[in-house]
Amino acid sequence: MIYWGYVILCLIMGLVTYIRGALDFWGSLFMVIMGLIIIFAAGFNWLLLILIFLILGLVSTKYKHQYKKELGVYEGTRSTKNVISNGLVPFVMAAFGYYDGFVGGFIGSVATATADTMASEIGVTQTPRLVTTLKKVAPGTDGGISILGTIAGILGAGLIGIFAYLLGIFPDPFVSLKIAIVAGTVGCFMDSFLGAVLERRNYLNNEHVNLLATLTGAFLGIMLV
Repeated sequence: MIYWGYVILCLIMGLVTYIRGALDFWGSLFMVIMGLIIIFAAGFNWLLLILIFLILGLVSTKYKHQYKKELGVYEGTRSTKNVISNGLVPFVMAAFGYYDGFVGGFIGSVATATADTMASEIGVTQTPRLVTTLKKVAPGTDGGISILGTIAGILGAGLIGIFAYLLGIFPDPFVSLKIAIVAGTVGCFMDSFLGAVLERRNYLNNEHVNLLATLTGAFLGIMLV
């Protein structure tokens, strides 16, 4: 049975993200397609968790946006590549969410994407240090981390764990929080490590790093269920 209200709401979400400049046209369209599949495969509440990630990402992107523009690190509108690199793993986890453990993979991957986005967007306003050497680097440097960004990332991951419970995706609030914080934090640091070791040497690009980081979060999430 098709719940047309959910379909219409999904289309509205895509339109809003496009009008607000969070995603370009193709990014918004791809998000809608992925969203519809998630609704029919796992349920609307699973899509809502991804929507919460998008909202947190949008809010953190706007954080001190003028200052980030002056630094030359303001991302603004994201494209299809960003949607795929951050959303492909959660999408696969949701599509197979009826298998044991995949719900943990879903929470872990969404928590990683949230933690990484918030850590990057908020932490970039503080002088970062390279994760491999702890030497100070310029804001926006691949592999750069900061105390502010790390705190923001952990809080973002924690919020995903809380909402995963409130939305009925995972029945135990403490396990849901554990999955989100542990998987999200480790996945976020994996993103930084890959950025410092491989992306800076042009072996990987940002989309590859994001994909591998969310995959790490998903794997840990499955292990922690």
